[in-house]
Amino acid sequence: MATINEIQDEIIEEFAGFDDWMDKYQLLIDLGNEQEPLEEQYKTESNLIDGCQSRVWLQADLVEMRNEGNEGNERNVIQFRAESDALIVKGIVSLLIRVLSGHTPQEILDAELYFIDEIGLKEHLSPTRSNGLLAMVKQMRMYALAYQAKS
Repeated sequence: MATINEIQDEIIEEFAGFDDWMDKYQLLIDLGNEQEPLEEQYKTESNLIDGCQSRVWLQADLVEMRNEGNEGNERNVIQFRAESDALIVKGIVSLLIRVLSGHTPQEILDAELYFIDEIGLKEHLSPTRSNGLLAMVKQMRMYALAYQAKS
C-alpha cells in the first residue's frame, strides 16, 4: 500500500504532464467521471459538507484491513466515498479520496496535503470552490479525529 505522500507525488506527476489549465480541468472532470457513484442511502443531509457551493456528500467508514501475508497484523483504516453534483468538484473529491482513503485515522491527521498547492489547484479555483475544497479536507480530518477517539 502506497503512503499518503507517494500518492500525492503520483498526482503531482500526472498533472505536471499538462501546461494548459483547460487540460487540467479536463483531467479533473475525467477523474470525477471515473469515480464510483455514491449509493443513494448515503446521500443524506448529515453527509452533506457545509461550506461547499455545490452539493458534496461524504461517507466515511472505519474498516479493518489486513496487511497481506502478515497474520494478526490488522489495522483500522478509513474508507471514504463521495459524490458531488458538480463535475470539477467531483474530480477534486476523487483526488482527496485517492490520497486519504485506506489510511489510518492517525495517518490522515498527520498528513500534510501539499499536492493541492503543487498542482496549482488552490490558485486556479474560484474562492467559493477553494473554500469548498478546504471544507472537504476539514470534514475528512473530522472523521479521522472521531474514529481515532473511538478506538
